[in-house]
Amino acid sequence: MRIAIVGAGEVGTHLAKLLSRENMDICLLDQNAERLGDLEANYDLMTRVGCPTSIHDLRELGVKDVDLFISVTPHETENMTACMIARQLGAKKTLARIDNYEYLLPENKKFLESMGLNHMIYPEVLAANEIRESLMVNWMRYHIRICGGALELCVVKVPKTAAVIGQTFESGFFDHGQFRIVLIKRDSHTIFPTGKDSVEPGDMVYAICTQENMEFLREQLGKPKKEIKRVMVYGGTRLAQKAVQNMPDDFEIKILEADRDLCYKLSEKVDNALIINADGSSMEQLKEEGIQDTDAFVALTDQSEANIFACLAAKRFGVNKTIADIENIDYIQMAEGLNIGTVLNKKAITASYIYQMLLNASVLNVRNLTSADAELVELVATEGSRITRDKIRNIRLPEDVSIGGLVRAGEGLLVNGDTLILPQDQVIVLCKSHNIRELEKYFK
Repeated sequence: MRIAIVGAGEVGTHLAKLLSRENMDICLLDQNAERLGDLEANYDLMTRVGCPTSIHDLRELGVKDVDLFISVTPHETENMTACMIARQLGAKKTLARIDNYEYLLPENKKFLESMGLNHMIYPEVLAANEIRESLMVNWMRYHIRICGGALELCVVKVPKTAAVIGQTFESGFFDHGQFRIVLIKRDSHTIFPTGKDSVEPGDMVYAICTQENMEFLREQLGKPKKEIKRVMVYGGTRLAQKAVQNMPDDFEIKILEADRDLCYKLSEKVDNALIINADGSSMEQLKEEGIQDTDAFVALTDQSEANIFACLAAKRFGVNKTIADIENIDYIQMAEGLNIGTVLNKKAITASYIYQMLLNASVLNVRNLTSADAELVELVATEGSRITRDKIRNIRLPEDVSIGGLVRAGEGLLVNGDTLILPQDQVIVLCKSHNIRELEKYFK
């Protein structure tokens, strides 16, 4: 498969690196040679300097033979124009990064496709959905609804008082069938647990369960239940705007933004929050605006460092739930070590969405797990596929693969070694990203 990526910013570069692991022909184009740097030397991809909207440059890129043309520059108009030109020059499919939610409405889909725009992605909207989920189930670090809520992936940092501490998987302690721990993140190590492994204090545990068993999971993991009503948002960015618009109506929301002009603009777009012209990085101003009475603090400025330190400050004031937008991937592990709360990364969310488009029909969904070196993959078992021929314990799966559950006829079920997967089951797997292609072979 030939893929052209336009825009060597953070999203385009991250996506190019991700796809370079696959057996694909990748070319990354940008107007700035410095951005391309030494990517070609260190990754299995080609780079080219050129203008995204130049017919000459796109022809030189070989766009007529491209299976998927992806334009993810910071400029919406440039992305849309580049996709329209690429489609007319012969690209089979196009995808544009956009900033206007109107383009995602179903009634506009046919019109935009006629112009050459097959797919569009709005990273801030995807991230805003993640923020809402994190606030709604706030005793977790991360929370992903699987197959419309038939199953739940719950990510929790385990305190030393939790009942699961020290329990090995071969002891029978986890044989209750109410949840299944499929992954453990310990410091910088990602562990796919086997029989002799156990949960230790401070581990980040990834567990799959059904909605009715989430309360039991919370108790077993030693996490208190707290209600969120008062939310403070630091930053008036586009992401902050979308996140606040997406929050429940009964939340009391304050937005702290140091730029007075931006405050005026926010007031025209956001009607469910109190907008305050204040510096969210100032301890004094945080106190003045009632940080000590806040249930959740969400740091969404354009500066990863500012978001990290603001969440640390909120923690010092006793805020239970903190969320930080950290766009510098190199900072994510450090932020986890500082215990700042939930970490959000738009690049990883966007890359997972695009990556999903490139997989076979047996793969329904792929989600990158920001805080762990793993992916959550939903696959459908086909008639006669290898995964349906025997019990799970007798199938030799690749290393670093953990099957957590399945959805059968709309019902979420946990799995164990004696489970027999049936055709048309939607199977939930956690694995390293390089194992996804090999996993596909078991389901086809």
